[in-house]
Amino acid sequence: MSGGRPGAPLGPDQLSAAVLAGLKSAGLDAAAVLDVIGRALAEDLPLGTSPQVGGVAGPAGETAGAAGEAAWAVDATSAATVDAALTSTGSVVSRADGVVAGVPVAAAVFEVLLGAAVTVTPTSADGDRVVPGTEVLRVRGPVRGLLTAERTALNLLCHLSGVATVTRLWADAVAGTGAAVRDTRKTLPGLRALEKYAVRCGGGRNHRMSLTDAALVKDNHVIAAGGVAAAFTAVRARYPDLPVEVECDTVEQVVEAVGAGADLILCDNMSLDELRASVAVARPAGVLLEASGGLTLDVAAAVAATGVDFLAVGGLTHSAPALDLGFDLAVPAPR
Repeated sequence: MSGGRPGAPLGPDQLSAAVLAGLKSAGLDAAAVLDVIGRALAEDLPLGTSPQVGGVAGPAGETAGAAGEAAWAVDATSAATVDAALTSTGSVVSRADGVVAGVPVAAAVFEVLLGAAVTVTPTSADGDRVVPGTEVLRVRGPVRGLLTAERTALNLLCHLSGVATVTRLWADAVAGTGAAVRDTRKTLPGLRALEKYAVRCGGGRNHRMSLTDAALVKDNHVIAAGGVAAAFTAVRARYPDLPVEVECDTVEQVVEAVGAGADLILCDNMSLDELRASVAVARPAGVLLEASGGLTLDVAAAVAATGVDFLAVGGLTHSAPALDLGFDLAVPAPR
C-alpha cells in the first residue's frame, strides 16, 4: 500500500488488503470508488503552479515545486500549525442517531492520502445503527495528513450514512407489510453506485442502476409511442429479454399494461383506492406493482398495505440530510 498524490490516477495498490476486501464485500468497484475519492481530494488539494505552496511528498510534509512547474497544493493551515513529525489517533464519532454507510470508503480516503503511514480500524460496520457518541472509525498516523483527509472522509461518510438513515426509516415504516422500499435514478451525478449501496445498508432495495438494466416506459414515452400498449410492444420487440416496467396514471392504464404483458407497473400518484384496484388487476396475472409519486413516511404503511410490492422513493437519495458525524483528534502525547 502506497500513498497517492491527489489528482493523480489512483490504483488498488494504494489501499490495504482489508479496505479492498471491505469494498468488495460491499459490492463496490474499487477503481470507481478511487475515482470519486481522487476527484474529491483534488477539490481540496488542486493542482497549482505556486512553488510557495509546493507539492505533496506525503501529507505529513511538503515539498516545494520548481518555479513555473505544476505543484500539488497542500493543506495550508495544517502545514503551518502542525509539526510534520507529530502523530496521533483520531476517531470518527456519531453526533446523532442513525445508520452508518460508507465506512470502507472513508477508510480508503485516509489510505489514499497517507499510504502506509496510517492505520485504519473500523469500529462500526455499514448498516449498524449508531447513537451519539458511537465510534465509527479510528485512524492513527501523521496529524497533518489526518486533518487534511478529515473533511473528504466525512463528506462521503456523512452523506452515505444520511441516505442509509433515511432508508431505514422507510424500511421500518413498511416492515411486516410484504412491500419493500426502492430507490430511483434521482442520484447525485457520479455518486450513484455509492448512494445505491447506502440504500442497501439502510434496508432498501435498488431499482435499475442505469438506463440499460431495464426499460421503464414513462408518460412521455407513452405520448411519443401513441399509447401504453404501443410503447410496451415497441420495447419488447426491440429488447425481448429486457425487463419492462410501465408507468400508469390510472387503473384503466394498468389494465392495458397488464394485458400487454408488462413485467412490472409503476402506479404514479394514485390514491389508496386506486392502488387497491390496481393490485386486484395485476396480482392474478403475476404482475408486480410499484407505488410512486408524492409518497411520505406518514402514508408509507398505508400505501404498502394496499398490496403493492414496492414503494419508489426518490427522496432516499436526492433529499437525504447528512448524518452528523465528527472527527475527534486525541491530544498528542508530549515528546
